Amino acid sequence: MLKSNFQGFIGAESDYKDANVVIYGAPFDSTTSFRPGARFGPAAIRNESFGIETYSPYQDKDLTDYNIFDYGDIELPFGDTRRSLDMIKEVSAEIIKDNKIPVLLGGEHLVTLAQVEALKDKYEDFYIIHFDAHCDLRQEYLGTELSHAAVIRRCFDLLGKDRIFQFGIRSGDRPEFEFSALGNTYMNKFNFDTLDDIVAKLKGKKVYFTIDLDVLDTSVFSGTGTPEAGGVTWLDLLDAIKKVCTLDIIGIDMVELAPMLDASGSSTALACKTLRELLLAIS
Repeated sequence: MLKSNFQGFIGAESDYKDANVVIYGAPFDSTTSFRPGARFGPAAIRNESFGIETYSPYQDKDLTDYNIFDYGDIELPFGDTRRSLDMIKEVSAEIIKDNKIPVLLGGEHLVTLAQVEALKDKYEDFYIIHFDAHCDLRQEYLGTELSHAAVIRRCFDLLGKDRIFQFGIRSGDRPEFEFSALGNTYMNKFNFDTLDDIVAKLKGKKVYFTIDLDVLDTSVFSGTGTPEAGGVTWLDLLDAIKKVCTLDIIGIDMVELAPMLDASGSSTALACKTLRELLLAIS
């Protein structure tokens, strides 16, 4: 008997009905402002995931012990940003309606907006924890408000003040930092020093978790569209992920792997391992 030859993420072998967590990809990078290629991230993560193990010695957990479903990638219409976001939102809304945790693989960071929009339709009250090198708080970039450089500002427009907590930020224009400093978002520049305090503050509250992998230092993660020196180590990121995932997580995304920009493949391998740890931390 023939079986599906779709290669999902390693260990994500549950069917949809039984799954608690659903992975899906949004191969979209139409607003990337520097080096494109993040659209190839989700497929690369799946393909290269078989180079890692399902077992994590960091958490003493194994993916095969949990019900995780990989939907695959959405086929998006490049050149139509709003339609692409609407299609991502539709898939996310279906997962959320079925009381499963959506784990969105980008793609560029703008895809986050679609999932936040879907969650806002269900949950009136939730918060965002944002790991990134960049503020992403511009009102617009190159004349458009739907840009990866403005995605957190668009999320702010939906959620309002005191809802967004940013960590690892080390790049942006002055108005972005000023916007945050006015109390619109909480910003821990450069690292995760105050994460424990924020996790304690958000206990019992619903939280959306967005990870732009360029929060990592370029020495360990070079395969991304806008690399920024001065980032955190992978072990720093892992420790932070485990802390955030003790909260009531209602959705996750991991974005901005551009696999062809690191010919060694180490950035993709890192993304695979990060996704494994994320999945285990929320399972």
